[in-house]
Amino acid sequence: MGKKIEVLVLDDEAIVCERLEDYFKKKDIAVESFMDPLQALKRLKEKTFDVIITDIKMKGPTGIDVLVTVKKEGYNSEVIIITGYGSFETYREAEFVGAYEFISKPFQMSRLYNLVIKAAKKARKHS
Repeated sequence: MGKKIEVLVLDDEAIVCERLEDYFKKKDIAVESFMDPLQALKRLKEKTFDVIITDIKMKGPTGIDVLVTVKKEGYNSEVIIITGYGSFETYREAEFVGAYEFISKPFQMSRLYNLVIKAAKKARKHS
């Protein structure tokens, strides 16, 4: 792909952020992680990320709110939503708004990695 893939991780659980950050850095993917949705949204105004991986339920803006902002502001980022509270209704909402993928916790890291690679290729096509 050339330039290193840039990923923003947003999850209110520190352990999830740490695990994803460690895993992706070992795969030579640049990662910034946030536990606060407002800080993550602020960072999105400053930097372009290929892929955003966000939890859905957090204090403050939800993962769906982040997705809506990304789409409304026209950021060239694909959004992968991860959740421990997956429901069909939430999945449909995420799909309708334009999420790249919606996966339930626990998930296989290799599956998420493959999704990130595909999502980054799609994001770069549109930039």
